[in-house]
Amino acid sequence: MNILAYDFMQRALLAALLTGLAAPAVGTYLVQRRLALLGDGIGHVAVTGVALGLLTGQAPVLTAIVVATLGAILIEVIRARARTSGDVALALLFYGGIAGGVLLAELEGGTARLHEYLFGSIATASPADVWATVGLAIVVVSVAVGMSPQFFAVCQDEDFAAVQGLNVRLYSVAMSVLAAVTITIAMRTVGLLLVSALMVVPVATAQQIARGFRLTLATAMAVGTLAAVGGVTTSFYADVAPGATIVLLALAVFVATWPIGAAIRYRRRLVEPFEEPDAIAVRTEHQAAESHPHEHDEYCQHPAVVHGDHVDYVHDGHRHAPHGDHYDEH
Repeated sequence: MNILAYDFMQRALLAALLTGLAAPAVGTYLVQRRLALLGDGIGHVAVTGVALGLLTGQAPVLTAIVVATLGAILIEVIRARARTSGDVALALLFYGGIAGGVLLAELEGGTARLHEYLFGSIATASPADVWATVGLAIVVVSVAVGMSPQFFAVCQDEDFAAVQGLNVRLYSVAMSVLAAVTITIAMRTVGLLLVSALMVVPVATAQQIARGFRLTLATAMAVGTLAAVGGVTTSFYADVAPGATIVLLALAVFVATWPIGAAIRYRRRLVEPFEEPDAIAVRTEHQAAESHPHEHDEYCQHPAVVHGDHVDYVHDGHRHAPHGDHYDEH
């Protein structure tokens, strides 16, 4: 039985291919900003958009994009201006979005029609929905890759990006909007309840084996594409749900690469700090950094240099040394 002999599966594979590229491309920035759960929050808001479309007779994809985009902008405004923490704002999106969706679906006649959007059903999607997914995915990938230097700068250090002349608020909102669009285009492939996994798991896999932001981004997109296309293909032959199959395949790749990543990290710890020519530096006086929201670790991409009895991270023209609950600089 040839999967390509069916027109609907050809469309499904094309949509899965582009969704697998788009979701990790945006997810890389969310993970870098420590907002991995943002996809879940926006996904729950998109449930309200889908239910609104079903209730009014409009295209659910269109209404979901509008509502999810508004939700993404709202969460960014709350994070930037309000005293409410990001976690609380995400919780508000979780509860309000899913409750609004269920209520509107009940008014429309029941929640049965929400099932294919909650868990994914790309094989039953209409040609119009598939082509809309393809078109929007191309836009998302183009923006996410084309503006990667600016997005990376904002994700890495907002204060430094602002000093360099970037409009941090604008780029932050743009990333949130990209996440909203990505979630709505992926809802027919993996479902709103599982879409965050396709945004995060390939990135976590890439971080195991890749070093450097660009390589991590490319690897995550490759893993996402493999999981999406492989999941749809497996679901066709095994007659199982494509969304769950895609996510489980992505998790399987993560588990398979974990030993490789552990070995790579071990080798880096043995070699890296001693490759710098000034590794044996004379210890100088440290001063506590006034403000340092960035957290240094093995994934932050800043050079690590052994300095006496500790390790410094070269950052913004200074060396930052972890010291208790703050960083010293010199």
